[in-house]
Amino acid sequence: MIENKALADISQAQQERLFHIDFKLRFLGAVNRNDLVSRFGIKAAAATRDISLYKELAPKNLIYDTKAKTYIEADQFKPLFDYQGSQALSALCYGLGDDQVSGSMSLVTAESPTQLNLSFSWPNLDVLAEITKAIHQKKALKIDYRSLSSGLNQREIVPFALVDNGLRWHVRAFDRKRERFTDFVINRMAKPKLLNTEITKPETKEDDIQWNRIVEMHIVPHPNLKHPETIETEYGMVNGMLRIQVRAAVAGYVLRHWNIDCSVDHSLEGREFHLWLENTPTLYGVENLAIAPGFNSDNLSTMN
Repeated sequence: MIENKALADISQAQQERLFHIDFKLRFLGAVNRNDLVSRFGIKAAAATRDISLYKELAPKNLIYDTKAKTYIEADQFKPLFDYQGSQALSALCYGLGDDQVSGSMSLVTAESPTQLNLSFSWPNLDVLAEITKAIHQKKALKIDYRSLSSGLNQREIVPFALVDNGLRWHVRAFDRKRERFTDFVINRMAKPKLLNTEITKPETKEDDIQWNRIVEMHIVPHPNLKHPETIETEYGMVNGMLRIQVRAAVAGYVLRHWNIDCSVDHSLEGREFHLWLENTPTLYGVENLAIAPGFNSDNLSTMN
């Protein structure tokens, strides 16, 4: 999202180059013509014009270092563009943009050791393409699917959303075989084929109760911590609490991903448990809690 209204009259291509200048100044502290030439495949004269335009829009953001022959971030720097933290981290770790001119290179040294197999860190693109077509066109999909309970079998599903659970990508869909809404791991799917069969209302997103229900979770530092204020600061808690709202369908993923102790009496022990769900009864009726740390349905049922 662009903060400066003056940018609205500038072409999208030039806005992308201005964004590049802004980003490098903010996160790397320097930018020069060669950065633009190699990144966008433009001529040096065009790169000079882009930097000149940036200086007009944000004259206090950069100064020219004659010794290093590069532009550096000024003390009064204020970003010309507004971007999300996830966008910034992705660019720093994996490279700026999706162009084919300069390739994808990280801007700073970064490691992502959470993936067991880098070849399968992301969904198979051919499978993903059919899934997104089905979602966009509101069609059913026939797939070969490998499940832990029944192995390889064919399914007909009606997908409507992609879900990143922090470990892998799923698709939320109606399963015609089991006649219920559930999540399918995309990398367990093969041979997807769009179907022209009729989609009935009970198969649509509007009838997925778990998807449409919003659960408010009150997350606090784990009572076993010696210095809870450290966690309050790390997670930006207000008055010692982080209030988040998530779909019931993904609540279990959130609780597992952040190792949030869901036991009523915060009884889980271990250095990995920094957080506790204070309002445990909010989980009543949520279905995917088998993966939630410390969750006990028996204790929960006695509280309602």
